[in-house]
Formats: sequence, C-alpha cells, structure tokens
Amino acid sequence: MDTVTPTDQSGEPAPEREQKMAALGYISEAWAEARHDGIDGDCMAMSCLFAAFAELVSTYGEDAAAKYADSLSKRIRNGEFSVEIARQ
Repeated sequence: MDTVTPTDQSGEPAPEREQKMAALGYISEAWAEARHDGIDGDCMAMSCLFAAFAELVSTYGEDAAAKYADSLSKRIRNGEFSVEIARQ
C-alpha cells in the first residue's frame, strides 16, 4: 500500500486534523489486517505504542515524549480513549 500525505486542492498539506484522520484510517486498516492474520490485539497494541513512542522520541526528544506520556494517565481516566460499543 502506498502512503501519501493528504493535500488540499492547492496541493498544500492538508490541515493537521485531516492528516490525523487519514493516519488513523491507515492504522485501522493495518490493525484489521493483522487481526485477520491472527495477531493478538494486545500484541498489536504494545507494538503500536512502541512504534508511536519511538517516533515521538525521534521527533521531539526523550523529555518531551516523557512529558506527553505523563499526561496520558489522566486522559485515559477521563475516558478520552474509551470507545462506546453498541450492545444489542
């Protein structure tokens, strides 16, 4: 699969929100494919977290990535990462 940076009609990079939504789409597709191939969800989650934090450290440095990680527990407890599951 080829990955490209989303652009607007002028050829400029798309706004950050649109890029984040596109990136989430790519991750979701890769996740679904891995699950289809039998990769455990916990293994995928840990691998994705490792890759994400490695990128943050590479881009912003260890201190900035650590500060970001410190903020995650509060965000998790506030439900920011909870996904509603429709029950029938």
